[in-house]
Amino acid sequence: MIRQLVATPSVSSLQPALDQGNEAVCGLLAGWLEPLGFAVELRPVPGLPGKFNLLARAGAGPAEDALVVAGHTDTVPWDADRWHSDPFAGVVREGRLYGLGSADMKSFLAVAAHAAARLDLGRRQRPLLLLGTADEESGMGGARALVSAGESLGARALVGEPTGLVPVNRHKGVLMERIVLRGRTGHASAPAAGLNAIEGMLAVIAALHAWRDALAAELPDLGFPVPGPTLNLGAIRGGDNPNRICAECALDVDLRLVPGMTTTSARAGLRAAVTAALAGSGFTLDFEPLFAGIDPLAPGARRELAQACEHAAGHACAAVNFGTEGPLFQQLDMEVVICGPGEIAVAHQPDESIALAEAVRAVDLVEGVMRRFCAVRA
Repeated sequence: MIRQLVATPSVSSLQPALDQGNEAVCGLLAGWLEPLGFAVELRPVPGLPGKFNLLARAGAGPAEDALVVAGHTDTVPWDADRWHSDPFAGVVREGRLYGLGSADMKSFLAVAAHAAARLDLGRRQRPLLLLGTADEESGMGGARALVSAGESLGARALVGEPTGLVPVNRHKGVLMERIVLRGRTGHASAPAAGLNAIEGMLAVIAALHAWRDALAAELPDLGFPVPGPTLNLGAIRGGDNPNRICAECALDVDLRLVPGMTTTSARAGLRAAVTAALAGSGFTLDFEPLFAGIDPLAPGARRELAQACEHAAGHACAAVNFGTEGPLFQQLDMEVVICGPGEIAVAHQPDESIALAEAVRAVDLVEGVMRRFCAVRA
């Protein structure tokens, strides 16, 4: 099952030439789930042609009581010349299956379907919803569409991102912003006659670092592997010739947020810090959101799913640096836990892989959670 999913391309990319749909992956899942008794719906994602959310429901009871077992159906692009085997072949070496999306996170989709196959779904007195979302790797368009629809999906969501089967109930949020400075060009022999946007961007970078450091000093240590908010200067473009004063420069940044921050407040703070640093400088300043962002995941008041996952995994809930669709599911009033097979360290990398023994353990864990929250009718 993992091999079939890996062999079915479903790349999400902000570059249109690389972007693909996910209908074929959804078709595979539907073909496995419908014979088990699931009612499967493929729901088009508005504004994303060829992309669908898969919602597969089974069991009795009101929808708002459902256990949601969720994973995204897409992958990132790949560097073909850096793989040691075909990224779509699912080659197995020394107990690991190698393939694009094997860890992040097509293996979990197979795990969830296989776990559900072990249940007598017709006797479940609470519903089970297997959810496959679209476009997680680009803009989380699939999960955002579900939030916009506003319907109740369930009471609890187990999201199978790769955590090495350690349950996670805290992770960082993320936003991405482009900062554009426009100055005035001129001959390099007369610097004062122009307004160099590259030099202006140096002041921007210094202001961003000072703002990040002030944030980190204000926020408590919440046990993340990389403490506090982080700022990455990911790309910079400016100028066209050494003997011309640069009139325009653009900087793309990635900001990771910790609980206590929101994308709205962080974006406002970032823009305010940059604007203040350039006050009176003469530059024209523009901001462009590259990714609307997701808020951090923090534990809610309910802990039933967290406790069940901790018991099944033999590990207390932890915190991770990467982001997931979990905060979006929280907006639908669900308790959310992230727990799945694989390691994030191999995701988005050449030779991405998963230990098959861990996938087998994941089936047992997910089956146990399904049995716990979708009890059998007496």
